[in-house]
Parts: sequence; C-alpha cells; structure tokens
Amino acid sequence: MHLAYPAVLAVLLFSVGLYGVLARRNSVLVLMSVELMLNAVNLNLVAFDVWLRDTLHAGQALTLFTITIAAAEIGLGLAIVLMVFRTQGTADIDRLRALSDRPGSAESVAGQAGPAPEPPSASEPGSGPASGPAPASGPASGAASGSDSQGKATVA
Repeated sequence: MHLAYPAVLAVLLFSVGLYGVLARRNSVLVLMSVELMLNAVNLNLVAFDVWLRDTLHAGQALTLFTITIAAAEIGLGLAIVLMVFRTQGTADIDRLRALSDRPGSAESVAGQAGPAPEPPSASEPGSGPASGPAPASGPASGAASGSDSQGKATVA
C-alpha cells in the first residue's frame, strides 16, 4: 500500500477540521471539527504503523488512546455546551465571553459598571423618579418597600 493515499486523505480531513474550527461560530460544529482533526491524526497513526511494519503496533495503540481521549473530550464538551446553552440561551461562540456571564449581567455588557436600571413602569404606584418609598396602605402598614440592585421594586 502506498503511504501517499492515506496521508493525502488525512491532510484533507485535517484541513476541513481546521477550517471548521476557525470559521464556525456554533460550538457544536466546532466540536465536530475537532473530532475530524483527531480522526485525521488517527488515520496517520495507523497508516504509518502499517507502512513501518512495527511489531509492537505502537501506532494502533496510540490510536486507541486517542479515540478514548476524543470520546472523553466530546462528552465533556457537549456537557459544557448544554450548560452554556441553558444559561445563555445560545451556543454561538461570538456571544460568549466567560462561563460566568449571565444575560444582563455586568460582564456581558462591555464598558458598564453594573446592570442598567430598568425604567419605572406606569403600573407601579410611586415608582416615579422623584418619589420615595411607596406609602404603606391597608392593614400591612409595617411592610417596607424599596428597590433591589436592578431597580425593581421589592416588598419586604
């Protein structure tokens, strides 16, 4: 068997995988591209093992090790992608800055010291810009009201 055929196929697989890692924005497609690159390495390991006629079959042993690492990588990678999708609502790599980002948090909006306060709604009494705490009404006169860190009205 000529070594050129599997080597050219491995180069093509690795090139497609590298293009996928660099050009794709969806994290699942990036993981699939990494798998293509690892499969290209596996193809080279087996091809060179057959070409060198190694009695220990070190290329095939390394291929099994690489397959095991790839399976663990895809399992952890998909778990991380699912966690990020649940918290962020997207798997787009460009929209993610850190795993601690939450939608509307200070880290997800560049240049802000904190979350932007929401404008007061007309349905909340006493929530105008010049008004203080809402007056207590009814039998629950001991209830205090204020606002939390995001500007939303709270009743304690």
